[in-house]
Amino acid sequence: MLGALPSELTEAIVRFSDPEVCVATVAAAKWPRGPQCPQCAGKRLSYLRTRRMWKCLGCKKQFSVKVGTIFEDSPISLDKWLYAMWIVGNCEKSVSSYEVARTLKVTQKTAWYMLHRLRYAMLRDAVGNRSTTVEAG
Repeated sequence: MLGALPSELTEAIVRFSDPEVCVATVAAAKWPRGPQCPQCAGKRLSYLRTRRMWKCLGCKKQFSVKVGTIFEDSPISLDKWLYAMWIVGNCEKSVSSYEVARTLKVTQKTAWYMLHRLRYAMLRDAVGNRSTTVEAG
């Protein structure tokens, strides 16, 4: 398995610098029982290592780990998404898009977009779990 999540940003940067580790981390969180096709829910899959995608052997559709997540339709790489998630999850108060932009070396507009999606996902998750407090402002 992947082990404990990084406790410091430098650890996160080192760990998530490998794209295969990023895919494996998101896949483990998304599919705890292993990947399955989003089209037909098939489990007979082939992993295309050069494209970091799966191909369903049943319906022949290809899909990535981003399908059905806040990362879908985003040109931003998974490593930057995972760094941003780490930053949001480990800040005591809210984090600004300017701070994320400086840290990730992206534009402020990109950082705002990422934070917007991350906060939406946190809020959506918190609706089902009434004991969670989310600062979405």
